[in-house]
Amino acid sequence: MLTPEQIETKLDRILLKVQKPGRYVGGELNSIQKDWAQVQIKVALVFPDIYDIGISNVGLKILYDQINQREDALAERAYAPWLDMEALMREHEIPLYALESKHPLRDFDLIGFTLPYETLYTNALNILDLAGIPVRATERDATHPIIIAGGHSATNPEPMHAFIDAFVVGEGEDVIHDILNALQRVKGQAATFERKTLLLELAKIPGVYVPQFYETTYLDDGTVEKTEPTITGVPKVVTKRISAHLPPAPTKFIVPNIEVIHNRVSVEIMRGCTRGCRFCQAGMITRPIRERSIEEVVDAADAAVRASGFEELALMSLSSSDYTYIKELVEAISKRFEGRKLSISLPSLRIESVSVDLMEMLKNHRTPGFTLAPEAASERMRRIINKFIPDEDIINTTREIYRRGWTTIKLYFMIGHPSETLEDVQAIVDLCKRVVEEGRKVAGWKVKLNAGVSTFVPKPQTPFQWVACDTKENILEKQALLKRQLMKDKNIKLSWSKPEDTLLEAWLSRGDRRMSDVIYTAWKNGAKFDAWDEAKKQEAWLPAFAEHGLDPAFYTHRQRRTDEVFPWEHITAAVRKSYLFQDFRQSLEGKIRVDCRLNCYACGILPTFANLRREHPGEGWKCPEVKSPMKSAAHLQIPVVSGAENG
Repeated sequence: MLTPEQIETKLDRILLKVQKPGRYVGGELNSIQKDWAQVQIKVALVFPDIYDIGISNVGLKILYDQINQREDALAERAYAPWLDMEALMREHEIPLYALESKHPLRDFDLIGFTLPYETLYTNALNILDLAGIPVRATERDATHPIIIAGGHSATNPEPMHAFIDAFVVGEGEDVIHDILNALQRVKGQAATFERKTLLLELAKIPGVYVPQFYETTYLDDGTVEKTEPTITGVPKVVTKRISAHLPPAPTKFIVPNIEVIHNRVSVEIMRGCTRGCRFCQAGMITRPIRERSIEEVVDAADAAVRASGFEELALMSLSSSDYTYIKELVEAISKRFEGRKLSISLPSLRIESVSVDLMEMLKNHRTPGFTLAPEAASERMRRIINKFIPDEDIINTTREIYRRGWTTIKLYFMIGHPSETLEDVQAIVDLCKRVVEEGRKVAGWKVKLNAGVSTFVPKPQTPFQWVACDTKENILEKQALLKRQLMKDKNIKLSWSKPEDTLLEAWLSRGDRRMSDVIYTAWKNGAKFDAWDEAKKQEAWLPAFAEHGLDPAFYTHRQRRTDEVFPWEHITAAVRKSYLFQDFRQSLEGKIRVDCRLNCYACGILPTFANLRREHPGEGWKCPEVKSPMKSAAHLQIPVVSGAENG
């Protein structure tokens, strides 16, 4: 294996031959390089996409900050090299390395992959191969790093079970320290140790899933019979890890060497959501709500902007308007940054007039566009997905946006929702045209509308996990309708997702353990960068299914039985399956569930929340059903008890 000095010498010979050499050199402002020889535990944090995307990932920034605060550990970063760089690295036998020290990834004790979306899976395999690490977990020994993965995709880890030693289910801020402590203990007990010994220690940590200690059996129809532990001492069901308190937000953001996708400071103001949109995996798996104080958000934003020089600030959450003191926060942010040339954005605003008022308060810092997400355009479909917004509310809000000087509105929709018809798709056309028509009445012909239309994938751990994915033929028919009617208006810009991309995401997100062979074979067939049009090889996938005797439609185009055992049954986000099924049944009847801050539906998070409050008392926690500190579970007569009757 090459030394860091040898790697740097080889890099000097090839970097001028690739696009954007700045992706591969490190040394950025605010990056941290510790004395390798003086630190006991070495961690490589890997985002398996290109530097331009990965450097902005908030989860990776949090872990980088948390690990590097420890005296006994260091964290460095690596990203997937683009095709030109990979070819040269293989030609010159340069292993994938960490940017800070140029040490090969194989030199680290632990490699942590962030997997926020499933189309990164083949890249993860490719990175292991580039690093000279066996791709399959069973082929590694004590000389190899432990491979851990986390992110939203870990809510169904089974398709990647053959390649990852351990998955972190849930939030990483606290569990990363438990993992490092376990690694420290095992390494400290002997100069050499068995890999299985460390994995057993990891499997005992709440929220950590070690797939080699579990076995899946199948029924004759190909569905899962059960997944159970094969040894004692590991949990039958792995429950997601929840951080009792949000740690201080990172403030020393790494400033990239090149222009990247999100060149900005991001401060998470709130985690969790109580809206209950049935299609939204993030809203289901990030419960309960936890908020940072106004002072903490403002101070973190100020410190991060000063430390980085970024000219854009994003206040991040799943639903910014639901932050308890959102108006006071916006006022404080506006006051703190008065006179500075800083663009401030509030993503994920609700479709109501208060959202426009909030952005108007930031008029000296606002971005040129305004984004809203109706998700569906017919009121019938909005009832099904539990995102009910009357048409008039949408029209009134968008009219007000145009009236106050914004010239461009972005509206996000999804097609392929359960029981959707062409009439529901036509409603997207009608709504877009009406928004533009009403906008012209108050702002003239300069108004523009960007309509983004993705295709729905029924994700694990949501009420729609029982439904089938739409077929390619249906998707194409619906997209043809949208293109035919919306692309005539030069003031409307339409974008859409390819059906092939939707089906790939569905296969990977809804798959069982058998999908790991398909992923491996597709990668061997050349699949990587599956989210990139320039690089993906769609033709690699169907032969991979055929080689292993699997039908792709089995994972996408069938309604799941009501009593079916899901491949992810042994993983839980602390939201009960019975609650999700009840919500699914209500969707069939078009019934709305109001925000659970107004009414508790016993989703299952409350007992977990109550236990964590007892273990970690202090500020920063709020009842997941009641965000306001002026209210409490007692006011809503919600008993804080354990047991199935309360989730």
